[in-house]
Amino acid sequence: MTFFARFVSLSAVAFIAAGLALAQTPIKYPVTEGDYATRNFKFKSGEELPELRLHYRTLGKPERDAQGRVKNAVLILHGTGGSGAQFLAPQFAGELYGPGQLLDINKYFIILPDGIGHGKSSKPSDGMHAHFPAYDYDDMVAAQHLLVTEGLGVQHLRLILGTSMGCMHSFVWGESYPDFMDALMPLACLPVQIAGRNRVWRRMVMDAIRNDPTWNGGEYKEEPKDGLLTAEDFLVIAGSAPLLMQKTLPTRDAADKYTEDAEKRAVTLDANDLIYQVNASRNYDPSPQLETIIAPVMWINSADDFINPPELGIAEKESKRLRNGTFILIPISEQTHGHGTHTWAVVWQSYLKQLLDKSAH
Repeated sequence: MTFFARFVSLSAVAFIAAGLALAQTPIKYPVTEGDYATRNFKFKSGEELPELRLHYRTLGKPERDAQGRVKNAVLILHGTGGSGAQFLAPQFAGELYGPGQLLDINKYFIILPDGIGHGKSSKPSDGMHAHFPAYDYDDMVAAQHLLVTEGLGVQHLRLILGTSMGCMHSFVWGESYPDFMDALMPLACLPVQIAGRNRVWRRMVMDAIRNDPTWNGGEYKEEPKDGLLTAEDFLVIAGSAPLLMQKTLPTRDAADKYTEDAEKRAVTLDANDLIYQVNASRNYDPSPQLETIIAPVMWINSADDFINPPELGIAEKESKRLRNGTFILIPISEQTHGHGTHTWAVVWQSYLKQLLDKSAH
């Protein structure tokens, strides 16, 4: 798996740490795939697309209450560079979707969208390249809301679970549509502006691509190879997990080989898509309105997360402002995967159970 997860789109910046784990074949579930198209979608930037396409996958079937309202829908949101397909991987689906498991698809209607700029949804590489609208997280959440309500006919969610970028989207959802969900489970993020080292490495990724001589303002004839290789190097570090890397790459030669294979990983990336994906976080900052989130929140980070390091103390401070929130910091162990811990459900599923029990009606 990789940060921009080309295995099954493991998710967000977690992609490199996860890349050190052996790729596993996605579990075969009865998945329904579709596309929702909304016309004349207006972005916060003032730009507009005549048609915005959002791809999605669903598992299970919607159940309705006496008023006809869907009561069992769960929205699961991927990270930067990922897609809904990543949540079919064994370390996630195999722990959650089976009979008697916490998100048993015989009980829940699971919605797995591809965010704007990701997967099979509308994105720069479809043809507009660097002329694609400059989307941000508010745009992505607004589009998800349209997909859920207009596309799938769901007016309320039992749960929103988000990983990395999806974690940040969870906070945006909680503030933008506070009555829309019974519970929120953000995994691997902070509800503050992207700044400090987090913004620095993102800016380095974007600059590396834009400074490549073949970039040509996004109208390159071939992918800007040198820029993407440099970007890949930064992504490896951003998604790294020290214990996992030491275990998986225990010798100098093994580490060197992994580094030399960067070119193979980089060829899976599209430069325009990557820049847009990384820069979509530029306006993110839910911190001023955290008190407006009314749904129960189970917020989980891992202690070996390079992108959201616990020594900043931000999570402990901001979590106190949530009306009904719990923050859990998972200690480093043989089971954690750095930033990518968010996708290994065995590590945190006990907390999901607590949240589902707490928010049950």
